[in-house]
Amino acid sequence: MSVNIPSNSVQEPTVNLAHDILDVKTTSCCIVGGGPAGAVLALLLARQGIPVMLLETHKDFDRDFRGDTIHPSVMQIMEELNLSDRLLQLPHNKMRQIKIQSPNATVTLADFSHLKTRYPYITMLPQVKFLEFIISEAQKYPNFHLVMGANVQELIEENGVIQGVRYRGQGGWHEVRALLTVGADGRHSRLRQIGNFESINTSPPMDVLWFRLPKKPEDSEDGVGRIGRGHILAMLNRSDSWQIGFVIPKSGYQELRAAGLPALRKSIVDIAPELSDRIENLHDWSQVAFLSVESSRVKRWHHPGLLLIGDAAHIMSPVGGVGINYAIQDAVVAANVLTKPLKAGEHPTLAKIY
Repeated sequence: MSVNIPSNSVQEPTVNLAHDILDVKTTSCCIVGGGPAGAVLALLLARQGIPVMLLETHKDFDRDFRGDTIHPSVMQIMEELNLSDRLLQLPHNKMRQIKIQSPNATVTLADFSHLKTRYPYITMLPQVKFLEFIISEAQKYPNFHLVMGANVQELIEENGVIQGVRYRGQGGWHEVRALLTVGADGRHSRLRQIGNFESINTSPPMDVLWFRLPKKPEDSEDGVGRIGRGHILAMLNRSDSWQIGFVIPKSGYQELRAAGLPALRKSIVDIAPELSDRIENLHDWSQVAFLSVESSRVKRWHHPGLLLIGDAAHIMSPVGGVGINYAIQDAVVAANVLTKPLKAGEHPTLAKIY
């Protein structure tokens, strides 16, 4: 079954350009994007015996400064999938409290010990390790297929329904035809763009600089937030280093660059004096990752045959580290709705999801 879209509610997707196609693959569900949303949805569908193809544009999953915080609710999902114990065998840290320190006081913003769960903490696990774990689980099922280096460029539309995608990679153009195509390709979603989804922007007036500094044995194990001198700084425990987020005013990055690294180092030490003995490790702008903070959502998550989930549907960067967790919950809800029709070889009624 397909969903009728009123002509005055959305624009038509951009589709159907001519190319020399090297091959055509057929599957029940084609998922574009191998982040948390796409990988978990692929695993859930594969476990149900549904043919699923996951297309990832990169050659690996290793990108720095991604969301590494797995919240208790997602750990509960992992337990229900009988994966939590093995997941926790991977090297990780546990954040049991979130504290905010100002010049005058330290306040406990969150204490997860009060949660009635086996996982009363945030699991600090590099996202690359989480994704590799989920993909390794999905690869146990013969109906799961992963294609790395697949740069999806176009949608295939027939009779008003999206029937799959075309991607570049492995020496040319390829085509994947599917009952359902899922865009899980992140905050810069290609499928959101070529699908002409309308977004509502609600971005806060700030950006974030991410970088790492060494962690010493005597340092606290808990992460901490700092507020003072007109700045906000977050320190996240990465075992042998601190991942530090330094909040700056929106559009203030070029002014900061012009002032130079010494000025940035001084601002950091002013708010976190204990970093003064290692701040010189920050000696080049190449060590600093700039994150343009964005918060937005599409008005409607689907066209007939096409569904967006995760950051492709709602950008949350950064909002308390919950983006990865909402993406995974999107995948769970989608799998619950999609499993029955996909098993029956039918087009899902996407309006049940959003």
